[in-house]
Amino acid sequence: MQATKHAESDPESNGADAHGTDAHGTSAPGTSDTASDAQYDFMVVSNRLPVDRCSPDEPGCEDGWRRSPGGLVTALAPMMTKTDGAWVGWHGAPDEHVQPFSHGGIDLVPVQLSTHDIEFFYEGFSNSTLWPLYHDVIAPPEFHRTWWDSYRKVNRRFADAVIHHANPGATVWVQDYQLQLVPKMLREARPDLKIGFFNHIPFPPPEIFAQLPWRRAIIDGLLGADLVGFQRPSDAGNFMRSARRFLGASVKQQQIHVKGADGKTTHIARAQAFPISIDVKQISELARNPEIVERSRQIRRDLGSPKTILLGVDRLDYTKGIRHRLKAYEELLADGKVSVEDATLIQVASPSRERVEHYRLLREEVEGTVGHINGTYDTMQNTAVRYLHHSYPIEEMVALYLAADVMLVTALRDGMNLVAKEYVTARTNNDGALVLSEFAGAADQLKQALLMNPHDIDGLKDTIMKAVNMQPAEAARRMRSMRKQILDHDVDLWSSDFLSTLEEKVIRDDS
Repeated sequence: MQATKHAESDPESNGADAHGTDAHGTSAPGTSDTASDAQYDFMVVSNRLPVDRCSPDEPGCEDGWRRSPGGLVTALAPMMTKTDGAWVGWHGAPDEHVQPFSHGGIDLVPVQLSTHDIEFFYEGFSNSTLWPLYHDVIAPPEFHRTWWDSYRKVNRRFADAVIHHANPGATVWVQDYQLQLVPKMLREARPDLKIGFFNHIPFPPPEIFAQLPWRRAIIDGLLGADLVGFQRPSDAGNFMRSARRFLGASVKQQQIHVKGADGKTTHIARAQAFPISIDVKQISELARNPEIVERSRQIRRDLGSPKTILLGVDRLDYTKGIRHRLKAYEELLADGKVSVEDATLIQVASPSRERVEHYRLLREEVEGTVGHINGTYDTMQNTAVRYLHHSYPIEEMVALYLAADVMLVTALRDGMNLVAKEYVTARTNNDGALVLSEFAGAADQLKQALLMNPHDIDGLKDTIMKAVNMQPAEAARRMRSMRKQILDHDVDLWSSDFLSTLEEKVIRDDS
């Protein structure tokens, strides 16, 4: 898709003074690069912009910003740099006004959020109501009307930013569960727009979704889109069943006929699965970089050159099954199936939502368990679990992937899990083993992984041992098959498939 932008006013008129500050005296980086009234033919909308604040002396820092980590940015940034579109989202600092700016070849349109918005819209409704509800109620969701009010108001703010910057007939791609009301708001204000929505997390079955007091409004909001995308066919099926059950919508195959107040069909929303993937080229090149290969060897030496390195890489989230993984590994040590002299588990647990109570308690539990395992099994020379509560740049992650003999992905529920795909892509020698939860979306594509149910601790232990003891020939056969699947279905194909489907004409059949 080729997108164009048009600046309708002089950049100097965006409220910034000659020193790059706004009317409140707040720094507004890059205001000279992007006009506040620029208009675009293509726009991506997500809760966060694809950048984080940084210090000028940090690697990769440009004008006080750097590309942020995470699956969504990894998936969309390559496409955005190839188009002349804009990305709408929050810039990461509450109560701060930042003017539109450019970074890394992408025009960015910040949406301002207050401290109240973060507490009620983000930490509240998005991550304490929707996140647990959509992940099969692994943690109990909370339902508060004040959170819902904030969710509606913030969704309106995002929609207004798009409305202001979208050219007539523009294509708008809204991302994820924080912004489920935006599609309908856009359709009501700008019916000329082509609207897509992609849900990066699971969509629950109607029996679970039914608990949400505002279930009708959420479904109605999503049906403002022309195309609603999901990670797995089962998620799309859950959404269509909910549309039928809670709105009485007419669903024919993958088409949902949306009716107006007069009972006539206003438009047809389609619901389909578009499994997300990764930037295969980037990971493959890094995996062949001599410095990163040497770094992977250094990691192994630093751990005492164990026979087997097991690796877990997750956000510190209760959906990732980190506690189950640690329990299985501790029991393997206790059973004598693995020894601290021969095996080490590296657990990278990047910080996540640390102001939310469930996450604070999870961190305490995980770190307590790691301390107990190491206190019981460590020797002067060997460590059972190397626990790393940090985020790392992609170069270090690829070095870890190369160092690890076994990758453990034990999610209790996961929309996709791109770590699994990154590990497989990095294994350019077709060695290593992937232990993968059947409840992760990646299990639909990576069928040659060692699939398991993380709730079954005995089964998880058996699967880990199968991975540890797998013969090289079988490991190569499995890895070769998985690598082919990912190399044939990279992130470029994901985005192009979604956008080309969005552009397809829908044949109306109102009979």
